[in-house]
Amino acid sequence: MPHHHRPRPSHSSHGSFVSPPTGLTDLARCSTAFLPSDPARTGRVAFWRPDGTGAPDLPAATDRGAVGEPTVAVGPDGDTRTIEALLVPTATALPLLTRARLAPGASPSTAFWGAAALLALRIAADGKLLPDLSGTDHDAWRAGPLTAEEQERVRMLAAAMPAVAHSVPLGTAPPRSLLLPARERLLRSFVDAVVDGLPRTPAAPLVAAGPAFAAAPVRRPSPAHLAVVRDWVADVSATTESGVRLSLRIEVSGLTTAECAAEDRPRRSRAEDAPATARPPGPAFRAVLQMHSVIDPSVVSDAADAWSGAATGTAFGPHARRDALLALRRAARVWPALGPLLSAAVPDAVDLADDEITELLGPASEALGALGVQVHWPRELVRTFTARAVIGPSPSAPGTHVTGDTPLTEQAPGAADTPYQEPTDPQGPARRATSGTHLPSFLSADSLLTFHWQFALGDHRLGRAEWDRLAEAGRPLVRLRDQWVLVDPAQARRARDQEDRRTDRSLTPIDALSAVLTGSTEIDGERVEVRASGPLARLRDRITAPEGADGPDGSFAGIGQPAGLAATLRDYQLRGLNWLHRMTSLGLGCCLADDMGLGKTITLIFPVKSAC
Repeated sequence: MPHHHRPRPSHSSHGSFVSPPTGLTDLARCSTAFLPSDPARTGRVAFWRPDGTGAPDLPAATDRGAVGEPTVAVGPDGDTRTIEALLVPTATALPLLTRARLAPGASPSTAFWGAAALLALRIAADGKLLPDLSGTDHDAWRAGPLTAEEQERVRMLAAAMPAVAHSVPLGTAPPRSLLLPARERLLRSFVDAVVDGLPRTPAAPLVAAGPAFAAAPVRRPSPAHLAVVRDWVADVSATTESGVRLSLRIEVSGLTTAECAAEDRPRRSRAEDAPATARPPGPAFRAVLQMHSVIDPSVVSDAADAWSGAATGTAFGPHARRDALLALRRAARVWPALGPLLSAAVPDAVDLADDEITELLGPASEALGALGVQVHWPRELVRTFTARAVIGPSPSAPGTHVTGDTPLTEQAPGAADTPYQEPTDPQGPARRATSGTHLPSFLSADSLLTFHWQFALGDHRLGRAEWDRLAEAGRPLVRLRDQWVLVDPAQARRARDQEDRRTDRSLTPIDALSAVLTGSTEIDGERVEVRASGPLARLRDRITAPEGADGPDGSFAGIGQPAGLAATLRDYQLRGLNWLHRMTSLGLGCCLADDMGLGKTITLIFPVKSAC
């Protein structure tokens, strides 16, 4: 390892850059080795001339490097010697290695570490980064999780490592003994050094809201923060690097059309769960634990088969049971209903009560999904039930005639929804012409926009009678329109109660437009999905339409280079001009916020002149 080093300047004394005569070619012909460190990003790449004539010079435009004197192994007898080498930080060495490997006369060791640099960059570009703590408890990134193909690529490249590329002995060797780093371990250390440094940009601490895993300077977390980070790192590693991924297959029994209506049965909860012989007849649920191979996602098996040995092969990895139990333990933390599987001799399946199914329809499923545990529902159960707030013109607005809320129960079974009828404008076409569109001017201060709840089953809107039936259901499984529907009755009740008790449903135009553009709004402290109706939906579609998308009436066709403008607009100015035209045609204000000196004034002249 290096005993001392001194800065290696790459500039002349008078300040101007003097390129070495041999440049990158000289560096490429050097012997090269990687010197790992803790944390990984502080590792360095050593370059030295094979003839021992001193350290090479840095190529042009590279000013980070130092000269050190590492000890290297020489010959097959274990002899060592101290040489003068150029020590370059890993981040600085990356572009040098990737170019030097192709230089004429590149040494085998330089070509090898150049190939290793490309492999590390490819792994990082694929997002294969995992948080970790180094041996000295510093925050660090490491490469992973690697696929079987990537692991094989690392092994094959490590097997081709020249002897010189790992000729710097480890400092942990016993006295008077020589211990060289293992090829694959040294290559993994280099890859980790690359991926540990790449995310640490100057802006990374601002995005990450802190220096941990973002700042380049080496800092140790505080003891209190260290415990939290260690637990988080362990959970992330166990989740992503396990050979097994879990899922739940929901099975339901007792689905017959001859059974009594679901809402007439008493609701069962886990706390009041009765023995199977005492339960009332009706649908019953259970969750079957399934195991998926991370290496080969097409391999899936019930956990019972894996425990019994029926699931053979190596796709689940050498520690399939252990990985499955660890993943199950993490899943049980976020959804306690899986707890009985942890104490079972064979974690095969668990019976679920109605309230647990309701949880699984909402937050429990999301929490499990965050851990990679997917929930598979039976195909015979309909899960396309949706509840959303609809925002549009008030039915009491002058000249408005809305028939879009006609309940489906008042139509023939399976009939399509009655379409929204365009509101009539008491001021006639002249009012529309002032805006250049066929949209009614409903964004004025005296306009009335309201919201109401809408329930739908797939593409079919439900009527109030069906709505009440869902809200009053005693179980999460309801027979509706000759099919079984999974629904959260509490959600339906909340929406119905909000609809019934809310007397003021009016919204200001700006609040309504904000809700439909973002797709959600907050109602009584709960964020709900929002959809627009009528002209408000048309306005949203036109605001969010891609560039160059014309309206059905041609009102947003590109206006191109203005004929009366004694100037030629650049492409970005034409884009800005068309955007200004689109917004003002919709009756909306807008702000053109290009950088200084890009020609905002001349871009604005034509829209202002047209409006005069």
